[in-house]
Amino acid sequence: MANFYINPNNVVNELPKNDQPKFFMFGVPSYTNLGDQAISLAERKYIEAEFPEYQYIEIVEEDDDAAIPIVKQCITRQDIVAFTGGGNMGNLYLNHERARRKVFSTFTNNLTISFPQSIHFEDNEAGIYEQKLSQAAYQKNQNLVLVARDAQSYHRMQTTFNNKVIFTPDMVLYMQPMNEKKLTRQGSLFVLRRDSEKVVKDTVIQNIKALLSTHQPIEFTDTVLDTVKTITPNTREELFKKELSLFSGQEIVITDRWHAMVFSVLTGTPCLLMGNSYGKGKHAYFDWLEHINWISYTDEEDTARIKQEIKVVMEASTHAYDLRPDFKQLHDLISLGVDR
Repeated sequence: MANFYINPNNVVNELPKNDQPKFFMFGVPSYTNLGDQAISLAERKYIEAEFPEYQYIEIVEEDDDAAIPIVKQCITRQDIVAFTGGGNMGNLYLNHERARRKVFSTFTNNLTISFPQSIHFEDNEAGIYEQKLSQAAYQKNQNLVLVARDAQSYHRMQTTFNNKVIFTPDMVLYMQPMNEKKLTRQGSLFVLRRDSEKVVKDTVIQNIKALLSTHQPIEFTDTVLDTVKTITPNTREELFKKELSLFSGQEIVITDRWHAMVFSVLTGTPCLLMGNSYGKGKHAYFDWLEHINWISYTDEEDTARIKQEIKVVMEASTHAYDLRPDFKQLHDLISLGVDR
C-alpha cells in the first residue's frame, strides 16, 4: 500500500479522481539528511508558487515501488512525473539510482523531470557497470529531461546520456532568505560529514578550531539529524526552520556540506565551505554563489591562509541577492509541459 502526500498534512492511499493536472514527485526522502529534506520542501514550494494549476503529489522513497503501478493506471497525458533532486545520480547511493531507473523507464509517455542534482559514476568496474544500466533505463524515455545543479554535472550528464539536459541551481536556492531583525550571533559551528564523501583532514579541522578559540562556544554537528528516525512531508518544514534558527545564531560556520553553505546563505551567516570527494560543493559554489560576500570556498590546508579567508567572510556585510531568475530553464520546461 502506497502513501500519497497531497499536501503535507493530507496522506491518502488512493489517488484523487478529478480533472486537475497532477505533478507526481517520486523519491521524496524520509531519511534525516536536512539538506535533502530542504530540497523536497523547496520543490513543493516551487511548484505550488509557479504552477498552482497542478495538484502536487509526493511519494516517499520507500513507497516508490508500490506507487508506480497505481500512478501508471491513473496517469493522464497532462500529468508530469518527476524524481526529487539532491544527492547524486550515480553509483554512490545505489538504492536511489535504482529507483530513478524504475521511474524513468516506466512513465515514458509523460514529461519526466530529474530535478537538480549532481552526477558521479565512479571510474572503476562497479561505476562503469552501473552507468550502463542507467544509460539503458534513461534511454527508454524520450520525454525525460535531466537537470544539473552545477556545470561539472551538466557536462557529465550531456556526455553520459542521450536525454536533454538543462542547468539550474539547487532547489533550496529558490527559497527566500530569512527576513528578521538584526540577530545576536555567538560562537562557531562546524558542520562536517561523517560519510564516504569526507575528504577534509582532521588536522585541518583542529587547526581551524584553534583559530576560532575566541569565538565560543564551538559546536560540532552535521546536517544529518540523529534526534529523529524519519522525516515526512508533514514534519520537515518545522525541522528545517529549526535548523535555520541554529545557523542564524552563529558568528561563523565551517563546513564540507553543500547545504550547510546554502543554509548560511539563507541566514546571512559567514561560512567557509571545504571540499567533498567529487567536488559537487566546489563547482556549485563557483556556478551560483561566488558573488555572495559572506560565504567562500577553500581547498587550503595552510592555517595562515585559512585564517585570512575566515577574516574576509566574517567582516563581510550581507547584501540582497536573487537566484530565482536562474530557474528560468526549469520554468520554461514545465511551462511547455503545461501546454502539451
